[in-house]
Amino acid sequence: MTMDTQTENKMGTQPVGRLLFSMSLPIMISMLVQALYNVVDSIFVAKISEDALTAVSLAFPVQNLMIAIGAGTGVGINALLSRSLGEKNTERANYAANNGLFLVLPEWLIFVIFGLLFVDVFFNSQTKDPVILDYGRQYLSVVCLFSLGLFSQMTVEKLLQGTGKTVFSMYTQALGAVINIILDPCFIFGLGFFPKLGVRGAAVATIFGQCSAAALGLFFNVKFNKEIIISPLRYKPRAEMIGKIYAVGLPSIIMQSIGSVMTFGFNKILMSFSKTAVAVFGVYFKLQSFIFMPVFGLNNGLIPIMAYNFGAKKKERITGTLKYAFLYAGVIMAAGTLIMHIFPRQLLGFFEAGPKMLEIGIPALRIISTHFVVAAFGIMLSSTLQALGHGIYAMLMSFTRQLVVLLPAAYLLSKFGGLNTIWWAFLIAEFFSVLIGGISFRKVKRTEIDTL
Repeated sequence: MTMDTQTENKMGTQPVGRLLFSMSLPIMISMLVQALYNVVDSIFVAKISEDALTAVSLAFPVQNLMIAIGAGTGVGINALLSRSLGEKNTERANYAANNGLFLVLPEWLIFVIFGLLFVDVFFNSQTKDPVILDYGRQYLSVVCLFSLGLFSQMTVEKLLQGTGKTVFSMYTQALGAVINIILDPCFIFGLGFFPKLGVRGAAVATIFGQCSAAALGLFFNVKFNKEIIISPLRYKPRAEMIGKIYAVGLPSIIMQSIGSVMTFGFNKILMSFSKTAVAVFGVYFKLQSFIFMPVFGLNNGLIPIMAYNFGAKKKERITGTLKYAFLYAGVIMAAGTLIMHIFPRQLLGFFEAGPKMLEIGIPALRIISTHFVVAAFGIMLSSTLQALGHGIYAMLMSFTRQLVVLLPAAYLLSKFGGLNTIWWAFLIAEFFSVLIGGISFRKVKRTEIDTL
């Protein structure tokens, strides 16, 4: 047996529990670094005031939309690049890489226009508080106008991942996070020779982190990524290549963008109670990323294993992998639930929570976290359906959870039960999502897996 065959068959031979863990762990670490990146801004911004924290929370849907577009496009680039390399078509691989880099420019220009013309419109649709409006304008304008760093970073990292050099993408993410953490207090509070920029400083620190990570990622691609040639002048944009990238990437963009719509709608509902409720919701989203990111790392390890063994017609390994995925994800989410229930006051304390925020936030964290274990099953079912080629079912799960059930349930609970009951909408929505995922998986299992 050749070394190539041994490597090819690894996902079909190694014990599935150990295999899933070993493939997922590096991605989990990488995603935890990203979670840290997201939290740092809010921790330092909270030291300015609760209004500043609320403004950053209200800005989150736009930032999430940027990430959705960048990550979804990256999925398309990654798929086309990896497939081309697998087919030994280096010319198409180079076009995929360079056309992917070209797409950074139109993505950036979309948000430059938004930053120049629509930031005030966006915040005015959520609040009339002049202080929050001013903070929000300072923060989001910078994030939008200089989003070139974000889109560049995400693209160069996908090029590294698409050619199997995931360790380099971990280095770029780590660099961005470290620079952001160091510069946040410097620019926000004016430490040393740095100017005191307040809320705007948090955005500036983020931009510096993203641009530094993008520059390092580009260096890694040029210096060490011998599978592709970075030459935009030689491999010019082609409509055919861009179409292929978005044929794969667009569904991913839509799925992730649904989260922006949900967050925007939820913020509108909460603002009818108080701006503190919006701040609490923003804090929750930052905190829950530390719990959900390892599970998302797990699903990134799950998908190639499931897809490989489906192609190899090894149904016992498919079902065995899913059982271990349920177990690992369930343990992570159960631990997260316990942390939220036992230490809500301490967690909120990281964000300078005052008496009002504690009054709202402590029951909020405890109630919302009741859906974590249910969500673990939903995430794994969604990933399995994607791995088996049924992304439409995964999209239906996401759409149902965040828009069809969560927002209407939150609105009705706000009218009939008050603020503390709104948080139960997460558990209600997750049950419906898992129900749809379970029915979909049962159908796929009966028609496709059991017949292998």
